[in-house]
Amino acid sequence: MTMTLKARLGAALGFLSLLSVVIGLLGLYGMKKTNEGLETVYKDRTVALEQVSRVDRLLVLNRLALSEALRKPIDTSIKVNSDLIDKNAAEITKTWGEFMATYLTPEEKRLADRFSTDRARMIDEGLRPAVAALREGRIELAGELEAKFQSLIPAASESIDALRKLQVDEARKEYEQSSARYDSLRNTVVITITLGAVIAALVGFFLVRNIYRQLGGEPEYAAQIVRSIAAGDLTVTVATRHGDHDSLLFAMQTMQQNLAKTVSEIRQSTDTIATASSQIAAGNLDLSSRTEEQASSLEETASSMEELTSTVKQNADNARQANQLAVSASDVAIKGGAVVSQVVDTMSSINDSSKKIVEIISVIDSIAFQTNILALNAAVEAARAGEQGRGFAVVATEVRNLAQRSAGAAKEIKTLIDDSVEKVDVGSKLVGQAGATMDEIVASVRRVTDVMGEITAAGQEQTSGIEQVNQAISQMDQVTQQNASLVEEAAAAAQSLQDQAGNLAKLVSVFKLDGMHAAVGVPLKAISLPTRAAMPIAAAIGNAPAINVKPFKRVANGSDATRGEWNEF
Repeated sequence: MTMTLKARLGAALGFLSLLSVVIGLLGLYGMKKTNEGLETVYKDRTVALEQVSRVDRLLVLNRLALSEALRKPIDTSIKVNSDLIDKNAAEITKTWGEFMATYLTPEEKRLADRFSTDRARMIDEGLRPAVAALREGRIELAGELEAKFQSLIPAASESIDALRKLQVDEARKEYEQSSARYDSLRNTVVITITLGAVIAALVGFFLVRNIYRQLGGEPEYAAQIVRSIAAGDLTVTVATRHGDHDSLLFAMQTMQQNLAKTVSEIRQSTDTIATASSQIAAGNLDLSSRTEEQASSLEETASSMEELTSTVKQNADNARQANQLAVSASDVAIKGGAVVSQVVDTMSSINDSSKKIVEIISVIDSIAFQTNILALNAAVEAARAGEQGRGFAVVATEVRNLAQRSAGAAKEIKTLIDDSVEKVDVGSKLVGQAGATMDEIVASVRRVTDVMGEITAAGQEQTSGIEQVNQAISQMDQVTQQNASLVEEAAAAAQSLQDQAGNLAKLVSVFKLDGMHAAVGVPLKAISLPTRAAMPIAAAIGNAPAINVKPFKRVANGSDATRGEWNEF
């Protein structure tokens, strides 16, 4: 299936749009993954690193506060530093609880548990007892506890440093994974863009080549050819590629050649019309001479009428004798008419019987056809039923009824045929009587024939003379009327042809033809003839009523119609 130009352009644009959507989706996917990586680094690493650093810083502050209280063992310093240690301890507990509530890897969980154990030992065995001793004023015991506290700090610091280092390591891993995803996505996008550009270039190349092949050349060249043809210049040459038989330019070349041929034929037709106009003028002159011949025909008519006078008198005498013989022949004809009437009645009766025979035969034919169908259906029903042949009994009953109807119709046919034979015999006798009567008529007719011979001879002369007169008068009248009408109509037709030829010449003069199709136009001369008010031939033909011809419709015969009703039982 060949795709249309619209479909091809739509497919190319759709492919480029799809490629843009794919590249955009890949970019969005990369941005999403980058955003997820940054969110993971911030929530799981940066925030956790800040919490661990805060805990470490607060531990250092508690260590310094305890040292400061021992260095200045006065009530004011002890109170301030003790309260600061309690505050920092509470802050450490809160911050550490927030850290433990976040998602922790198995390694983070192990280090966090170890720090919790070291911190609890450090507080329970060193920091809290030392602060309690300071508040009680036992400075020496506080110093000993402070030394133990200092000995427990490295273990807790080691755990917190391990947690800090683990957060940095995890953040580095997230960065490396993000970089790897970026490289993979970048390579995919670059390959997609490169492949899309190559495919788009190939699609564009083949699309442009296909469009150029369908056009057959540059669109501007095709437009120039169309403008030249529209301006009437049919001498323009349409250049097409070798082997091009289906492009737009090839179709335009074919159109230009056909137009040139058509215009050339139209010009030749105008010359033919001019010649026909001249012939019509000659015909008008010929009609004038016919009119002069009508005068001599009228003179001959006068002499023929004189000869008819004597012939008519002789026919009158013969007619009287023929009248007497006709009376005698009339009686004989009456007898023959009566016999013939009886024959007609007898034949009419035979005809009626024949019609009934035809009807009965038609019924028998219909019954025979139905019997055949019923027998067929009975066989089908019996075959379907197998052992349970209930339907066969119903069909068999219908067959018997139709057989009885056929027998009755056959009896009626036999009776009617016998009656027709008897009537035919009677008709034969009557025909014999009619024959005898007709013999008498023949004898009388012979006598009448002798008399009518003379009448016939005279009648022939009269007929010949009358026919000559009638023909002459009729011919003179028809010829005179036809001549007058023809002269007027021919003049109108000649003028109409002249006008149409002029219009055609003007229309065709717009086109320019090369030497192969050019034709020299024949100048038209005006034909001036005296005319009376008459309807031109063209107008008479145009005003003639249209004749509606109905197609013949074939009617199916009675037998086919009857069988059509029994197509299905």
